[in-house]
Amino acid sequence: MIRNILLAGLGGGIGSVARYLCQKWFNETYPHPFPWGTFVVNLLGCFLIGIIYGASEKSTVLSPQTRLFLATGFCGGFTTFSTFAFENMNLLRTGDTTYLLLYTMGSVLLGILGVFAGTAIMKFL
Repeated sequence: MIRNILLAGLGGGIGSVARYLCQKWFNETYPHPFPWGTFVVNLLGCFLIGIIYGASEKSTVLSPQTRLFLATGFCGGFTTFSTFAFENMNLLRTGDTTYLLLYTMGSVLLGILGVFAGTAIMKFL
């Protein structure tokens, strides 16, 4: 258990640093009101988690610990959007379209509402 926590934490730390550097590079290289850095990081994270899970489903090339380090750790630190997209793909695969719509719309709308509410609360404190 401790080893798995360390693998996820190490991967998450590396992923977070990679996200910071990637976003910083995009924002400095392509200054624009559109958040290109975050957009590209999210798409790269989705692609990467697809490769990781695709490889782990296809063969035994990736051990469970390596998948934990890469998918949960690195991709989780790089972007949680990749996990969100992967979970939506699984709901789509299993035909759970009601849950797919609820999860997607609920996450986006309630997430934005949560940011708005947290910001509004802090203005009053």
